[in-house]
Amino acid sequence: MSLDCSSTLGITLASPADSLDEFAYDPRNPVSTAGGALFPLDPGLIGPVHRSVVDGREDILSYVTSALDESLEVTGHVELKVFVSSSAVDTDITAKLVDVFPDGRAINLCDCILRLRYREDLSNPTALTPEEVYEVTVIMGVTSNAFLPGHRLRLDISSSNFPRFDHNTNTDSFISGESIDDAIVATNRVHHSPAHPSRRLLPIIER
Repeated sequence: MSLDCSSTLGITLASPADSLDEFAYDPRNPVSTAGGALFPLDPGLIGPVHRSVVDGREDILSYVTSALDESLEVTGHVELKVFVSSSAVDTDITAKLVDVFPDGRAINLCDCILRLRYREDLSNPTALTPEEVYEVTVIMGVTSNAFLPGHRLRLDISSSNFPRFDHNTNTDSFISGESIDDAIVATNRVHHSPAHPSRRLLPIIER
């Protein structure tokens, strides 16, 4: 899967026609936290961690650019605007900005999560209508990084990042009363097409 890096502000999930990618999110088998801009540093968990420990999982969608011909500086706030749907009444969407080195190392630069019941208002949770498509925004945080020639930009989308974020049971129950025993598996989809222009917004610093 590829990213179109033709825009200096938006990197789109490239697709000339209606298209989607899907994965099954099982709260009992969440994606492990592998790197992130958190303190205190915990080697192997947060900080600059090679994401090989989670790469290849079927519940992570990875979109990557071609190798850069020249340096690209990204400094500031990063966002993902994405069209999603789910078979469940609630689920999470995680997003990570990753720097892929020429030797294959993949380092997470910034990331965050959106619990979809709070897609409109943190004080007014609203359940999803299963299979309905929603446009949501994931605020991914702040970074400052120079992607060097030969490097690639990668976007990882999933529904869990544990233990940094608690897993979502996909049931829309009260968070304080949720039990993993009640969890269900959700089929989550990312839509990308001219009608559903999912994209990552990057603060590009012009040279």
